[in-house]
Amino acid sequence: MEIRDVDDANIHVYLNLCQAYEAEFSAITGKLPGRDGRFALDTVLGGPVRGCLLQVDDAPVGFAAIKVAEGEGCEVCEFYVVPSMRGRRLGKDFASRLFAAHPGPWQVKQLQEAGYATCFWCRVIDEFTGCDYVQDEFDDPYWGRVVRQCFVSVPSAGGC
Repeated sequence: MEIRDVDDANIHVYLNLCQAYEAEFSAITGKLPGRDGRFALDTVLGGPVRGCLLQVDDAPVGFAAIKVAEGEGCEVCEFYVVPSMRGRRLGKDFASRLFAAHPGPWQVKQLQEAGYATCFWCRVIDEFTGCDYVQDEFDDPYWGRVVRQCFVSVPSAGGC
C-alpha cells in the first residue's frame, strides 16, 4: 500500500476515480451526470484541500480529499476505495495513515442515508482513537443534516 499526493502528473487518475465515487453515491444524492457523461465534483482540490491516491501494486485503488486548515483542524471531504478492494482493511489503514500524518482535531461527515459509511468510519475512528471521539448530527451548509465524528489525532495514535 502506497499513498501518493495528487499532483499535475496524476490528477487525471484522481479525477477518473472521482467519477466512480460520484456514480456510486448518486443512488443517495440523486445526482446525474452532465451532458458529457461526467459527474460534477462536490469537492475541488486547491487551497487547503489536497488529494491523496491509494495505490496497491502500482494500481490506483482509492483516493481521499482532505482539508488541512491551519488553526481549524482537518476534515475528510471525500474518501473512496474501489469495491473490489474493500474488506481488506485498506480503507482503515489508508484513513489511519492520513490521521496520523496530521495530528490535531479532525472531523469526518457522512450523509445520513449512507449508514454503511457511518459504520465504516465509526470502526476506523474507534480503533484509531481507542474509543475517544464524539459522534453527533450536524447541519452542514452544503449537505444538510449529516452524521459527524470529531476526534483529536495525537502523534502516538493509531497503528501506522
